[in-house]
Amino acid sequence: MVENLTNRFWKFIKRPEGNAYDEAFTLEETPLTTPVDGQVIVKNQYLSLDAGTRMWITGREDGYQPPLDLNIPMVGLGVGEVIASSDPNFEEGDLVRGFGQWADYSVVTAELSGLMKLDKSIDDIRQHLGVLGFTGWTGMWGITETGEAKAGENVLVSAAGGAAGMVACQIARNLGCHVYGTAGGADKCAFLEKEFGITAIDYKSENVEERLAQIEGGIDVYFDNVGGPQIDAVFPNMANYGRIAISGLIAEYSGQPTQPARFDQILMKRLTVKGFFSPDFADQGARLTEALKEQYVAGKLDMPFDVTDGLDNMLTAYTKLFTGGNIGKTLVKLF
Repeated sequence: MVENLTNRFWKFIKRPEGNAYDEAFTLEETPLTTPVDGQVIVKNQYLSLDAGTRMWITGREDGYQPPLDLNIPMVGLGVGEVIASSDPNFEEGDLVRGFGQWADYSVVTAELSGLMKLDKSIDDIRQHLGVLGFTGWTGMWGITETGEAKAGENVLVSAAGGAAGMVACQIARNLGCHVYGTAGGADKCAFLEKEFGITAIDYKSENVEERLAQIEGGIDVYFDNVGGPQIDAVFPNMANYGRIAISGLIAEYSGQPTQPARFDQILMKRLTVKGFFSPDFADQGARLTEALKEQYVAGKLDMPFDVTDGLDNMLTAYTKLFTGGNIGKTLVKLF
């Protein structure tokens, strides 16, 4: 019975400065109660750590969604097992994914959380937060729909060592594109070249603009997860009529907005610059998942995981997203 269970959760209490997340969250606990009015209780097995949530905890009112209120459980995506339900569409034992809380147990309503049943035949349930989840959707949509990449084109991906970047690199490679990726550090770059067969550029030790200038024919598609100064190295090296698909702006989530100095290149090279956001194409989720699953099962698409054990260590794992301490998808493992 859930009445005998205590739920630990991270409470959002202050908008952080920089990476001072220990001042922004506090670990608290509360007793669970029987679900009512369509509620579902999910025992979280894995919680997803995503850089985009950094903007949710700022005070920005001009983002793609309003900032989170203070003094509430922190919101996040997770995969787990239903242990109690008052929703007839979900029953005990279902494997599900949805936006719940940074907690041992998420208490959600299906419609508001996007709760969905998952395919139990997948050999690694973590991939429901990796290549078969929003991360996979983002990588595929940005390359194929927003970027409209075609075989033989030059594709550049920033933050290629992160989860969305890795998917984007592999999708572009599988399309027959020439793929380049920026990442921070020799180890990440070596991993990307060995595992995914792309050309990696270490933005920490190399002159990115000089490296990009060596790409014959210029960059046809830029999948951007970063924003910041890197965009000024990219603009002059885009091909005429190139496409820039903006997935994220990790360089500015806790700082100043990107102010490109080479904005003129959009006109000079007749570029298309377009942002995209996964909820906008959530209605295509089933189609995207099936296409991603086909590549995953065929061994053409994979995702490494950076897993931290225990809800207590949530903030340590979260900080990795903004300090370059992760390779691939960052998760916290609970039960």
